[in-house]
Amino acid sequence: MAASADPAPPNAGAAPRTISREVARRYLAIHHFLAPPRSLPSGPDGILAVFDRLGSIQFDPIEIAGRNHDLVLLSRVAGYRREMTDRLLYEERTLFETNNKGLSLVPTAELPWYRIAWDRARLRHDSGAFDEHAPLVEELLDRIRTTGPMSSIDVAPQAAIDWYWRPTNQVRALLEALAEAGILGLARRDGNRRVYDLVERLFPAEILDRVVPPRERFRHKLLSRYRAHGLLGRSGSAELWLGTSPRVGAIYGLEGDLPVATAGRRVLHAELLETGALIPITIDDVRGERYIPVEGMPLLAQAEREFAAGDPPGGAAPGVAFLAALDPLVWDREFLRILFDFEYIWEVYVPAPKRRWGYYVLPILFGDRLVGRIEPRIERKTNELRIAGLWWEDGFDPLAADGFVEAFAAAVAAHRAFGGVDRVAWPRAVRHRPFVRAVRAIPNAAIEADRRRPASARSPRTR
Repeated sequence: MAASADPAPPNAGAAPRTISREVARRYLAIHHFLAPPRSLPSGPDGILAVFDRLGSIQFDPIEIAGRNHDLVLLSRVAGYRREMTDRLLYEERTLFETNNKGLSLVPTAELPWYRIAWDRARLRHDSGAFDEHAPLVEELLDRIRTTGPMSSIDVAPQAAIDWYWRPTNQVRALLEALAEAGILGLARRDGNRRVYDLVERLFPAEILDRVVPPRERFRHKLLSRYRAHGLLGRSGSAELWLGTSPRVGAIYGLEGDLPVATAGRRVLHAELLETGALIPITIDDVRGERYIPVEGMPLLAQAEREFAAGDPPGGAAPGVAFLAALDPLVWDREFLRILFDFEYIWEVYVPAPKRRWGYYVLPILFGDRLVGRIEPRIERKTNELRIAGLWWEDGFDPLAADGFVEAFAAAVAAHRAFGGVDRVAWPRAVRHRPFVRAVRAIPNAAIEADRRRPASARSPRTR
C-alpha cells in the first residue's frame, strides 16, 4: 500500500533536526541492513525484508561479479543465491520488473502504483510502434495467446527498425514495447533473454484491476527514491529522479492537476512533508536539507544512541560489504563524496584508457566507512573468484584496522560461495602481498562463524 496515503503522524511538517556527519553515516549503514552486512536470514524472508524497507532495487544485466540486484542482496542476506530472487520473480511472482529508477525490481503488491510506467509507454507506443506495425503486433499477441510464453528467437527475424539506441529486429522491438506498455510481462529470463506472456496470466486480477489515482502513483514513485536511499535531498543528478516528474495531463487528460517536470516533483515533495511521510534533517557542514522516510526515525534514534555510547554500528563487530555499483546507498554520488569523503565513478561505460580504477569496481564498506575499492570477477571457466584489483583510501591501513582482515575474509568467502566457485585468485601486485597473506591465514572456522551468525541476528522484517 502506498505509504503516502497513511494518516499524517504527529511530526508532520516538523522543523528540521540537525545531526552530525558521523550519525548520518551510522544511520545509513543501519537503514541499509549493513550494520553488520549479511545480517538478514537466508532465503525469501531476508530478501523480502530488504524490499519492505528499501522498496525498489535496480536491475542491470551485466554479470561480472553478479547482477546488480544480486550484489545488493548478497551484501545484506546471509547465504544469498541468485535463484532465491529468481524464484520470487518468475515462480511465486512476489516481485516483478518495472521501470522505476531505470529497470527495477519492486514488490508485486505495489503494481497498482508502479503501473504509471505502463501507462506512459502505452500512450507513446499506441501512436507509434503499435500503429505502425499493427499486423505484426496482433500476430505476436495471437501466437502468445494460443501457444504460451515466447521470446524473440521463437519467431523468424524481420527487417530491423530504429529502436532506442540502435536498429533492432522488429520482433524483439515489438515484444519489448508490449512489455513496456503492460500488455505482456516477463514469464522468465533465460540468461538475459526475456520470455514473455500475457500479464493477465502472470498477475492476480485483483492487482491488475485496482485503480490508484494518478497523483498517488507519482507520489509513491517519488517516495520510493527516499525509501531506497534513506537520506536524499531535493536535488541531485537527473538519474536520481527518472520517472518521478509528472506529466499527468498528457497521460490522463487531467490538465491542471499537477505542473509538469521538476515543478510537479516539488509539489509532490511538499505533500510528502505535509503528510509526515518524509522528515527533514540537516547534517553538520552539509549544505541543504535531507529527508528521512518516517519509518526510518527509529533507526536514526538507534544511530544516535550507538554513536553517543561509542558502540559499533548495529551493536556488532564491524563487517565488510562489497557494494553494488547501483546499490541505493551509492545512488547520490555527490552526497557520497561529501558525507563519506569517497569519490565513486562506475567506469563500466568509460573507455578503458580513461578508467582510473577498472571496468567493474565496487566500493568496500567497513562498518560505517567506505575504505576502498575491489574488482571481483566470477570466472566460471577457471572455477575461481578473481580479485582483479584492490585499492585502499588514503589513510586507511587494512592490516592496522581492528577486525578488518577477518571481516574482509568473510566477505570474500560469501562472494565466492555466491558465485559457486571453489577458489579465490588474488592480485599479484607486491603491495598487496602482506594483506593477502593475512587474509589467507584466517581460519575457515572464523569465516564460517561470520557466515552463520547473521541468520538469527535479526527478525525477518526488522525495521
